[in-house]
Amino acid sequence: MKLPVPLLRPSDPFPDPSAAKRDGLVAITRDLTAERLLEAYPLGIFPWTENPVTWWSPDPRGILPLGRLHLPRRLAQTIRTGKFRFTINQAFGEVIRGCAQPAPGREQSWIGPKFVLAYTELHKRGHAVSYEAWQGDKLAGGLYGVKIGRFFAGESMFSQVRDASSAALVFAAQTLQEEGCRLFDLQMVTPHTARFGAVEISRKEYLELLRFAVG
Repeated sequence: MKLPVPLLRPSDPFPDPSAAKRDGLVAITRDLTAERLLEAYPLGIFPWTENPVTWWSPDPRGILPLGRLHLPRRLAQTIRTGKFRFTINQAFGEVIRGCAQPAPGREQSWIGPKFVLAYTELHKRGHAVSYEAWQGDKLAGGLYGVKIGRFFAGESMFSQVRDASSAALVFAAQTLQEEGCRLFDLQMVTPHTARFGAVEISRKEYLELLRFAVG
């Protein structure tokens, strides 16, 4: 029986994502490694499930235009009060494990043990980043993603305190803009990220933007 998408061996390269169907499923692998991630993201491909590992490049694609970031009024007031302090890469392991935990509206997480191991290794290599929001010495929330050149892919976020993940997202977006980031990838637009100005663009436009961002 022929699979609708290729099952890749560890040495096989990814197929051209621009040729994928509209749903964006590009390939299937049994392996999920830092090497695979470093190959996939510059091509506009990301993993979404663990057993098997499925790789995607959907059309349309969600992005956050950093120059048009919208800050909801109530959240802006919360941030101005100094309720949270923010850090970068001070608690990557805690953040990714927090994102892997079930939460209201997310009873099951795609972030399983393979994801945690692969992205933690990617973090050690300097290409997976966490942005944290703290209350005192307690991690209140945060997000993590992949950073290559002037490209950032936001992977997941979590909160233990109201507004913590949203505040961390704003901190990440502002920091990335200051660093010259050209593309903030969200994979898909959700009602939550739409509040911050997230938009959908075609896969073709996304891949063009990506080429300049990672180059």
